Amino acid sequence: MIRVMLADDQTLVRAGFRSILEGEDDVEVIAEAGDGEQAVRRAAELRPDVVLMDVRMPVLDGLEATRRITEDPRLDAVRVVILTTFDLDDYVYGAIKAGASGFLVKDTEPPELIHGVRVVARGDALLAPTVTRRLIAEFASRINAPPPAARLNALTDREREVLALVAAGLSNEEIAGRLVLSPATAKTHVSRILAKVGARDRAQLVVLAYETGMIRPGWLG
Repeated sequence: MIRVMLADDQTLVRAGFRSILEGEDDVEVIAEAGDGEQAVRRAAELRPDVVLMDVRMPVLDGLEATRRITEDPRLDAVRVVILTTFDLDDYVYGAIKAGASGFLVKDTEPPELIHGVRVVARGDALLAPTVTRRLIAEFASRINAPPPAARLNALTDREREVLALVAAGLSNEEIAGRLVLSPATAKTHVSRILAKVGARDRAQLVVLAYETGMIRPGWLG
C-alpha cells in the first residue's frame, strides 16, 4: 500500500486529490496538511511514502518544507512531489535542488496523478514527460560555471553513460535499449551510481549531471 500525504493550503484541492487517490486499491491518503510547517511535522510523525507538496503555502513554503523533509535522515524513505502550475515554472529547478523527486502540474489528469504517485513511490523520479525535461534543461542552462566534478570520479565509463541518459529523462528500459543492456543491468547501474555519488534519487542525478557540466540542455536531441 502506498501511503500518501497531501500538503496544500486549499481544502478543495486536497479533497479533489484525496477523492482521486483513494479510488485506487494500492493507495491510501494517511494525512493532510494546510501549510508547510504542518507538512514537515506530520511527515516526521507518519513517514508517508509520498508527499504531494504545494509550492505556495502559508507559514512555510513548499520548497523549504521539502528541503527540511529530504534533509532529515529519519525521513530518507519519504519522497516529495511538488505541485505547481504553469505560471510557477521557475520553482521547478529549485524544487529538485531542494530534494523533490519530481513535480506534477496541479490540473493534471487523474490517471497522470495516480501514475506519478506510483512512479515516485517505487523510487523513480517523476522526470519522464517531455515538458519536465524541457524545464529542467531550461533552468540548468542558467548555471554559468559548473563546479568541479569530483563526485563523478568514482564512476566507470559505463556508469557515466548511464548517468547522462538518466539526466536526459530516460527510464531504465529506455537506457537498456539504447546501450543494449538488460533492464535489470540498467537498474543495477543506476543503483550503483546513486550510492557512489551519494544522491537520494534519480532527480538528484539530473541536477548533478547538469551542474557538473556532464551534459548540457538539448544534448540528447
